[in-house]
Amino acid sequence: MQEMLITVSVCLIGGLLMSRLAKKVGLPAVTAYLVMGLLLGPFFIGHLQIPYIGFHSLEDVEVYKIITQTALGFIAFTIGNEFRLEQLKSMGRQAIVVGIMEGVTTMIVVDIALITLHVIRPDFISLASAITLGAISSATAPAATLMVVKQYKADGPLTKLLLMVVALDDAVALICFAASYGVADALEQGSVNVVSVVVEPILEIVLSLVLGVLAGVVLNWIELFFHSRSKRMSISIAFVLLTVGVSMMEFNIGGVKISFSLLLVCMMTGTMFCNICSASEELMSRVDGWTSPLLILFFVLSGAELDLNVLGKPVALLIGVTYIIFRCTGKYTGAGIGSRITGCSSTIQKHLGITLFPQAGVALGMAVTAANLSDGAIVRNVVLFSVLVYELIGPALTKRSLMAAGEIHPEGRTVARKENEPRAGVSVK
Repeated sequence: MQEMLITVSVCLIGGLLMSRLAKKVGLPAVTAYLVMGLLLGPFFIGHLQIPYIGFHSLEDVEVYKIITQTALGFIAFTIGNEFRLEQLKSMGRQAIVVGIMEGVTTMIVVDIALITLHVIRPDFISLASAITLGAISSATAPAATLMVVKQYKADGPLTKLLLMVVALDDAVALICFAASYGVADALEQGSVNVVSVVVEPILEIVLSLVLGVLAGVVLNWIELFFHSRSKRMSISIAFVLLTVGVSMMEFNIGGVKISFSLLLVCMMTGTMFCNICSASEELMSRVDGWTSPLLILFFVLSGAELDLNVLGKPVALLIGVTYIIFRCTGKYTGAGIGSRITGCSSTIQKHLGITLFPQAGVALGMAVTAANLSDGAIVRNVVLFSVLVYELIGPALTKRSLMAAGEIHPEGRTVARKENEPRAGVSVK
């Protein structure tokens, strides 16, 4: 037990110290946390086997998975706050069209590239794995995006649309993966399982949304019994923890797997809560302050679990580079087309796609499922390599795009006046 406490402390202190160094060179704090995790991981400091310092193996990192799952729950809950009715009325159609367009376009572009590679070199990647990787490419990581937005207090049309698209992306990716993996499995097994391809993914999305709505309503009802700000914040935190725990449960009813999407459940809880609770904005800001250490741990642990063994596999690197290039092409093109269709500004059309490059947890989860394919190991290795690249450079690209769009001040502040700065024409004595 004491070893876990010391390790968590080292992760927090190391991540914060690294963020100071990152600030001096203009990199987002999230990149610093990931690098610190990589250094503490089993390929660097952890390899030295120093007691209480670093992670000695990838299995050691897995012990802390509950922390990363909890952090994802709070991230999704916070993003749900972006779906307020006034924003849905003004940007809801844009977010839905762009979210579907960028996800589906990316899947198609990566499918074409990897199927072509399969035709040229069938010994490198099977058709089933190529199709599966195309679906996995549609997923986007909300965590890194949200951290960059929060650190630099980004605000504006691009930021608002980005957060909504990232939230919707999980549902699009689930549908794309379910359909593609069903086809891939059919190619190898010779038969199509309608339950796993159609029924289970639809049930997962619908049940996740229903559970999220119920959780949001109950949370608001319980909040009415308390008037103290600290107690209401505590109830909010407890409820997010509860929804994370429930969403991790799985059942099997009549041969049909019943499961939930953690991101969708917590996002819908936040959406419902912010639209029916009059004090939701204040409570959300307080919850954000409480969860800061948790989010730092999330990224340090994410960096520690990056498997550098993949760098020693030439075939995985070749497919990985192809995957990265065409996934970026698909995200940029799809977001641009969706933005134009919905009449978004030229600034959004130009920069939105770049902010959707980061990829992590959801993609890795899909890769675990894909491991059942005959050459599923190549899918896992490609996704691991791409996550390594995306997580290290993605946050910096997101920051650059938001800054180019004028939604982050060049010095790292928003254009809006800081609270401690005087208003124009008011003297400070």
